[in-house]
Amino acid sequence: PVPVRTCVGCRSREEKVRLIRIVPRDGGVAVDVRQRKPGRGAYLHPRPECLEQALKRRSLGRALRSEIDGQQAAVTIRQFLGVLT
Repeated sequence: PVPVRTCVGCRSREEKVRLIRIVPRDGGVAVDVRQRKPGRGAYLHPRPECLEQALKRRSLGRALRSEIDGQQAAVTIRQFLGVLT
């Protein structure tokens, strides 16, 4: 059995290895590349449209159960996505 998670952007289910894990760090977020950092995490497809949906609906902060700066989170995740492409 392959672990399955839900993308906080588009709300579709996908294999865990195909998603990136986002964790809260110091009022912002960090991308957990190895998917091993402790604490609550949120999963997101590595696509800009999923990030935009998550920010628009504020689902990233709800999934992490923490107050996050949406602009800082967007910059961090966009930088990571830029490295992937």
